[in-house]
Amino acid sequence: MEQTVKRRRVFYIPGYDPIHPRRYRELYRKEGAAQAEISGYEIALAPKQTKGPYGWHVSSQIDAAEVQADVEVLVWSDIVRDSMSNSIPATYAQLARTAWEYIATGALWRLMKLRKGPVMAALYPVGALIVQLILALLLGWAGFGLVGLATPWIGVVALVLGAVAWAAISVFVLRWFKAKDGKTFVYYLMHDYAYSARYRGANPPELDARLAEFGDAIAEALTGDVDEVLVVGHSSGAHLAVSILADLIRAGRVPDTGPALSFLSLGQVVPMVSFLRDAHRLRADLQYLSTRAELAWVDVTAPGDGCAFALCDPVSVSGVAPEGKRWPLVFSAQFTKSLSPERWKELRWKFFRLHFQYLCAFDRPLDYDYFQITAGPITLGARYADRPPSSSRIDHAVSKFTSVAA
Repeated sequence: MEQTVKRRRVFYIPGYDPIHPRRYRELYRKEGAAQAEISGYEIALAPKQTKGPYGWHVSSQIDAAEVQADVEVLVWSDIVRDSMSNSIPATYAQLARTAWEYIATGALWRLMKLRKGPVMAALYPVGALIVQLILALLLGWAGFGLVGLATPWIGVVALVLGAVAWAAISVFVLRWFKAKDGKTFVYYLMHDYAYSARYRGANPPELDARLAEFGDAIAEALTGDVDEVLVVGHSSGAHLAVSILADLIRAGRVPDTGPALSFLSLGQVVPMVSFLRDAHRLRADLQYLSTRAELAWVDVTAPGDGCAFALCDPVSVSGVAPEGKRWPLVFSAQFTKSLSPERWKELRWKFFRLHFQYLCAFDRPLDYDYFQITAGPITLGARYADRPPSSSRIDHAVSKFTSVAA
């Protein structure tokens, strides 16, 4: 395929992630080197050469073509951290509000019609927090009983001492569980789902302001001397990218003679937000973006990723597919085929790691290669111009809420 890109700007929008974006540079460095060795091309990283809070420069030689790419992480980890309550009672309050929003409105049952994996991932923190609370109360009750056995003659004083022991043990157990969250991700996931449910699918004001800043950065790149501006939205970053790009096109900020504008959504969880009752803006943006000729939009998921709505067309399942819909092109990264049996066996039950596999190397790559997309000589649209969508995709309306105006 003829080279269409010599210089590229890449804007990566992470999901709900409180960790410093340097992790994405290290992931790109490590996995890019591994993929280059497997696929027989060259890729190297250098310090960033553009404005912006965090990024890196990539030089590659793929299929005898040299390409320069500047990758920038659009950072909202500070907003994520601020949204995470440090209080155990506040987290349980989030649990109640979030469960009510998804269950009482019927959104949860409709989400289960799509893929059970991400719904189970959403139910996991709810169930785990309830189990933790029950265990804490039971252990506290056992402590209460032991105090009663040890001091049977004290009467009311024994009850008071027992109640204090019950409370102290319960609090200690809950704090112990929270301290282990770096391995269990219970609190992290609860905060993630609660963030979207808090405003019933609408964006919090601080996030809207940040999306406007992201849009300005992308708009500036579209006036630069590059061949392609590629926006990558991973996980919940995908629905943020949808709104950013829809706003840019509506405002006429995508030049007719500028670089190719491309959008790659990876491991998206759009229905978790678009199925909520007040997600009017997101549904409107999905509908609008799906018809636009100003960009190419490719959506890549995989049934092996239990945290994503695999092969669910985010426009269609949200019930807003219009006449003339052209995007996104939906297909699978085919984890079970693009990873060797040995590698798949190693990763199969590492659910959170698999959710990031789109950004990693495949030891038996097929037609999806993150590093060729972000650092290779072909635009996203040209690369997949003849690629048919996956035949097993879900592309019919499922959401109960389909309004696009508040």
